[in-house]
Amino acid sequence: MTQKVRELGIVIGTLPVGKKNCITDVQGVQVGHVTLDEKLDDMGAYACTGVTAILPHGGNLFQQKVTGASYVLNGFGKTTGLVQVNELGVIESPIMLTNTFGVPAVTQGTLQYMLHTNQDIGLSTGTINLVVGECNDSYLNSIRACPVTPEHALQAIRNASENTAEEGAVGAGKGMVCFGYKGGIGSASRIVTLEQDKISYMVGCLVLSNFGHSTEFVAERYNMPNPNSNAAAFSPTDGSIIIVLATDAPLSSRQLKRVIKRCGIGLGRTGSHFSHGSGDIVIGFTTAHQIAHHSSQHMETRLQLREDHPIMNHLFTAAAEATEEAILNSLSQAQTTTGRDGHVVEAYPFKK
Repeated sequence: MTQKVRELGIVIGTLPVGKKNCITDVQGVQVGHVTLDEKLDDMGAYACTGVTAILPHGGNLFQQKVTGASYVLNGFGKTTGLVQVNELGVIESPIMLTNTFGVPAVTQGTLQYMLHTNQDIGLSTGTINLVVGECNDSYLNSIRACPVTPEHALQAIRNASENTAEEGAVGAGKGMVCFGYKGGIGSASRIVTLEQDKISYMVGCLVLSNFGHSTEFVAERYNMPNPNSNAAAFSPTDGSIIIVLATDAPLSSRQLKRVIKRCGIGLGRTGSHFSHGSGDIVIGFTTAHQIAHHSSQHMETRLQLREDHPIMNHLFTAAAEATEEAILNSLSQAQTTTGRDGHVVEAYPFKK
């Protein structure tokens, strides 16, 4: 049975965690997966991949947008929608994750879902900006076969719930490799409080981990067995990670971007140096604001934190800690996986 790293005695940072230690600790956030794990032919082709959907809230995301931002640590990636997210500072669709060649199909499926639930898109109002991120799972997945379809994106959205998200080799994480061992989906959360001011906010993180050579992992930091001694560990030359950070803290898009930059600290603490061929990308949103698509007013008012308030530094810390722990959870929750051409990626040997 797989466990989160805290259940294995590995404690990251100092801030308290949410009840589920998951991105869904941020009220309203939902996560859904579709996992593909099947032989495609008798010649070694195998679907070892999937789709993961993160919904900022359970309502109509186009009609009630959330404040969003993205930050590129290293841009060797094939995402959709981030240009407009950074231009306008809002997210108006589910955040979708899949493999590199699955981006077109997932984008199409998400578009179908949003068009079905919003009859005005493209007619009486403008178009929609869809957000899709990816990592390359081609060591385990027959990526050229393009097994992900638009229907899988629709299913992932329909499967989304506020329950503790499944982690490890599930959804978009099914075929991913991290530090030479089985990676994939990981999640964690942090509670930020200032009791004297009666302030409390939640920060949640979900990662799609697919990066790092086995020699880069700083196992000694966590008092874990050194993977360098395992000659069987498969290590891609580069790799990627998509980090999704959610919070209920009232932040502007610019402030949110400042917070999600600190996710790179958590990534770096595990041993990553953001390789040349790595798509290391952070997508963030806050549920504190729901921004109506239609309004007759020419002005709108939103609350946001003061820049110089001590709570901002706590949010920075939370972003770093939650990212680091989510990455470790993607390792601890994953199981040994067999994929295309009989390729096997072992689960990380957490026990000494």
